[in-house]
Amino acid sequence: MLKNKVALITGASRGIGLATAELFAQNGAVIYANARATGCLDGLAKELESKYNTTVIPLYFDVTDSIGVKSAFTRIKKEQGRLDILVNNAGILKDALIGMISTDMIREVFDVNVFAVAELIQYAVKFMKKQSSGSIINLSSIVGVNGNKGQLAYSASKGAVISMTKTAAKELAQYNIRVNAIAPGMIDTDMFNSIGEEFVAERVAGIGMKRLGTPSDVANVCLFLASDLSEYVTGQVIGVDGSAVV
Repeated sequence: MLKNKVALITGASRGIGLATAELFAQNGAVIYANARATGCLDGLAKELESKYNTTVIPLYFDVTDSIGVKSAFTRIKKEQGRLDILVNNAGILKDALIGMISTDMIREVFDVNVFAVAELIQYAVKFMKKQSSGSIINLSSIVGVNGNKGQLAYSASKGAVISMTKTAAKELAQYNIRVNAIAPGMIDTDMFNSIGEEFVAERVAGIGMKRLGTPSDVANVCLFLASDLSEYVTGQVIGVDGSAVV
């Protein structure tokens, strides 16, 4: 479904990003897989290349580092000359009750979840406008849609991702660039499980399907949005939540 398409996936070392990288490789994409820790994707890249006969290139940079981001896009331009898919998956989760939220916490969350996403979109669009094609997929969250107690900073950042998605979709449609968001619910990742077993059990009880989602559940929607199957879909927020109540 993605043969000969070039994709950049941020936060690809685990969870949703990792599952998306593998699924994209399985479907023939040339993948630039991003992570912060140098070397952490080297083994995965070789494994996916061997398994799916495609190209997987690790790119090590922090999405909040403007110099690193620019260097990554410069490399993609030099090596591929195009970029068809951007998956803005990298994100952080910081929770605190109102009255306990510091300015530094808000700034840290927005640096990764909002400002970095905006910068990555702007670099990707430079490629996509010239091509008159492209798909940008932003990972939001169910709490960015509905809010949730104790998650003011995080939910605000993911709400901002939705606003950016809808605005960018309107602005870029004339260039045949599609911009969509995915709003996962409770997904079985390290980030989600960091809230503790008691809270995980409480959250699962509020899911209509009575199970946590898997990274693959989200990766499948990423594949749809990245592929030509969604060529007339833009500005949408697709929930992947198993009928969860937050």
